[in-house]
Amino acid sequence: MTKHFWGGALLALLAGRAAAQAPAPLNPVQPWGSWVIATVQLPGSTEHRWGGYAELQGRSDALAHRFFYYELKGGASFDIDPNFTVLIGGGRYATSDYKDLGAGPLNIEKRLWQQLILSQYSHRLKLEHRYRIEQRWFHFRDDSTAFRQRFRYRLNAFFPLNKKTITAGTLFLSAYDEIFLNPRGPVFERNRLYGGVGYQIDKHLIVQLGYVNQANYNYTNAQGQFVLQNTAAKNNLVLALTYKLAHRAVPPGQERLPSQQD
Repeated sequence: MTKHFWGGALLALLAGRAAAQAPAPLNPVQPWGSWVIATVQLPGSTEHRWGGYAELQGRSDALAHRFFYYELKGGASFDIDPNFTVLIGGGRYATSDYKDLGAGPLNIEKRLWQQLILSQYSHRLKLEHRYRIEQRWFHFRDDSTAFRQRFRYRLNAFFPLNKKTITAGTLFLSAYDEIFLNPRGPVFERNRLYGGVGYQIDKHLIVQLGYVNQANYNYTNAQGQFVLQNTAAKNNLVLALTYKLAHRAVPPGQERLPSQQD
């Protein structure tokens, strides 16, 4: 019996040591985060082709607290026709360590981008293709700097539930997937998947509540396959409020999609 006891103890000790030396899981479970987005929009139209927007956004590591990331951005747009819109935008992005928010930002990013939006309207389903090129300047806490470029493509779908078009009093569904490409590699940098529900209260105000999963990718050193970076994939609850200015109301018969600007 004593022999069996010491044999079991030795096996338990070896198993515990192996578990302690085992590598941490590549993507440990993370708490849900939250995104809060407030946008003021000046929509373009066939009569007034110039438009623009301004936006403030905050992101947290946990639901509704530990906000560590802030965006302040805006842009000017021009409607080539009802289905094609071009935009140039810029913004400031601050990222902090959520474990030490009082220490100030880890980095401040200044960003400039150019984009083209193609909209498609069917009987009920609405599709939006967004193509964006970004130039990004980073200033880190240690006073080092960096410059990066990025390409983005987003396919966004909208489906109104109680009307054929998205106008005042419309409840609608929204979903999109966006890929982020880095020309210097790894090429496939990020994927962002969103699904949510929205309501256009009147001709000015739109509210949307949804879920977004954002995952960053990298290459493995051996096989060259895409794998998730450690602690990179995260689920978030998104609350977005959009206010459209009054004097640029969309004319009757022209539909304006309630796209999120991020």
